[in-house]
Parts: sequence; structure tokens; C-alpha cells
Amino acid sequence: MKVLSTLLSLRPARTALMVAAVLGASGLSLPAQATRIKEVAAIQGVRSNQLTGYGLVVGLDGTGDQTTQMPYTKQALANYLEQMGIALPATGNAAQLQLKNVAAVIVTAELPAFAQPGQAIDINVSSMGNAKSLKGGTLVATPLRGADGEIYALAQGNVVVGGAGASAGGSKVQVNHLSAGRVPQGAQVERAVPTPINEGNSITLGLNNTDFQTADRVVRAINQRLGAGTATAMDGRTVRVNAPVDPGSRVRMIAEIQEMPIETSKPSAKVVINARTGSIVLNQAVTLGPCAIAHGNLSITISTTPVISQPGPFSQGQTVVAQKSDIQVKQEPGKVINMPNSPQLTDVVRALNSLGATPQDLLAILQAIKAAGAMDAELEVI
Repeated sequence: MKVLSTLLSLRPARTALMVAAVLGASGLSLPAQATRIKEVAAIQGVRSNQLTGYGLVVGLDGTGDQTTQMPYTKQALANYLEQMGIALPATGNAAQLQLKNVAAVIVTAELPAFAQPGQAIDINVSSMGNAKSLKGGTLVATPLRGADGEIYALAQGNVVVGGAGASAGGSKVQVNHLSAGRVPQGAQVERAVPTPINEGNSITLGLNNTDFQTADRVVRAINQRLGAGTATAMDGRTVRVNAPVDPGSRVRMIAEIQEMPIETSKPSAKVVINARTGSIVLNQAVTLGPCAIAHGNLSITISTTPVISQPGPFSQGQTVVAQKSDIQVKQEPGKVINMPNSPQLTDVVRALNSLGATPQDLLAILQAIKAAGAMDAELEVI
């Protein structure tokens, strides 16, 4: 059965928990469905590669980098002009180059697996200087390199920025982000990355998560369809499959394996707590045992009042300003609440709603319930 997660938002806790109860109740009626192997495992060696490059965006409407603060933009533009056959004087380059319409950018892209020369890929363009906007600019030819330093693609095109802005008389209005954009199909692949998928007499499946039961079920499904001994589980995350040497037959075998259905195991009970935002997520397997909870609120109020000490007439004293602090501590009494056994997520949500606690209080309450042994779940703080 698929894992159903319930998000408990910051405010209010009661409303968020009731939403979780609705989601949990709806999940109880969902029928169990088989999962395909392609959804729980991937072929090792079939992966994308990250590309990056440094380039220039030209044609901006006065929103580019500032001349006095961006020396690398001036140097890059001078080098580009030199490559185009335009030789600038040896001295005075900084004063001659005006960069209001030019911006230095970092170009990033993801090279998909099996991408071949001539194919087009999308690129992202981000300003690395103090350019106000890249809207309306054009990225000049920029080589994109991989981790090995080799050029794998060449990027160029008009930058699409999903925003707008205007300024006049010291006032400025801006919608969305203007210093980053995208060029759809803006890079052309120049070199292919070899993959080891056709090497050797076997392929390796890598599970998305370490689970010995899932690995065993993958092996059973493959051996049942393709014959005993075809697949072998190496550990809880990798499965080795004997494959034909012929590339065409190997591709057909991989396609058949990826579509094989397997029954997924019941997820382990887990409560994920985000200590920074106060968000709490519980999956369908979380259960509570009988316990009693008492929780009270403690509030501290500090108020500061300035006090002026005025000397008497002709005393030659000085007026002194001091601070008077008043500290008040208020502790609300907490009543003991009996929480019954909660075997389902809806019962857990209903029990937590009865506490009437804020999400920040629930963080401490859930940790205390786990420490008391009344919660059958793993706590993960992110």
C-alpha cells in the first residue's frame, strides 16, 4: 500500500490535524496496487550529468553590470571582442567599455543520459554580478563543460525571464525574480557521454531505498518471468541481472524488467519533524499506545520603562536616564489527558487534536510520547 503523508501546518494545529484525519480516512479505502520495478529501482550507469559555463548576456536595456564594480565582466567582454577580431588599445580598456547593456552570467544545464550530438537541451542562466534584470537579453555562444573539464554542449539564445519590473523617481516595482532566466532548447549537445549499460554480461538494478524485502521481491519477479538464476540480490539495495550481449536484446530485456509488477512492503512507521518551521508529517503506519499527557504553557513578559533622575536646583548634578525592568512569569496549569490506544492514523490525529496544542508544543509532546514508549514510530528531525 502506498505511503500516505499528512502535513500539519504551522497555524492552526487543530485545523491541520483535522485535514490529516480526512486524508488518513480517505487512504483507508484505497485498494492495494502493485508497483512496477521501474518505480522502485533504476539501472546503474544510466544517469544525467551536470554542465556549467561562464557567459555574457547582451542587449539589456541599461540593466546590466556596473562598469566600476564588475572587473570580470569587462575582461570577458574584452576577450570576446578579441576573438571576434576587434583589438582594443592596450591601455584604457576599462574606460572604453560600458557594460550597462551586458551582464556576466553562469549557465547551467543537465545533460540527459544517452544524449547524442545535435540534440537540444534546456539551460538556466543566472546573473553573477549586480545586473538589475536579464529581461530581453541574448546569451552569446557559451561552452558548457562537465566535471572533467571537457566541452559537452554549446549554449546560445534569447533569455526568457518570468517577471517584470519598473522604476521611476526613486520608486521601484518588481514582480518575480529578474536576475535569472531560462533558454528552452538553448544548448546543442556536442559530445556524447558513454554509458556502461552494454558492457559486461550483466546489468545492475539500484533500489531507490535500502530494503531487503523489496530487493528479494524484485529478484523473485525477474526469476519467475525470465527463468531461475537470472537475478541475484547482492545486498539490500542492488540486484544483479544476467543480460544478453546483443544491445537490442538487452534493451528489450530492460524494458520488460521495468514493467514487471511487485508488491511493495508496508512502510515503516515514521514521524518527520521540521524544527525550523514546526511542520509535522505522519505516515499511515504511525500508531499510539495508551498514555496520559499533561502539558501546560509558560509565558514570560519583560517590560522596560525609562526612569529619569533629575537633580535639585543649583546642585550641579546631572540628569541621568535609567531603565526599570519588570519581569512577569505566568504558568498555566496543565490537566492530565488520557489518550486511548490509536491503531490507525485517523485515531492518532483525533487524539492529538484533543490536546489543543500548537505545532511547536506538538514537537515536544511527540518526542515525549516516543520516549515513554507509547508511539510505535521512528522520529526524524530535519
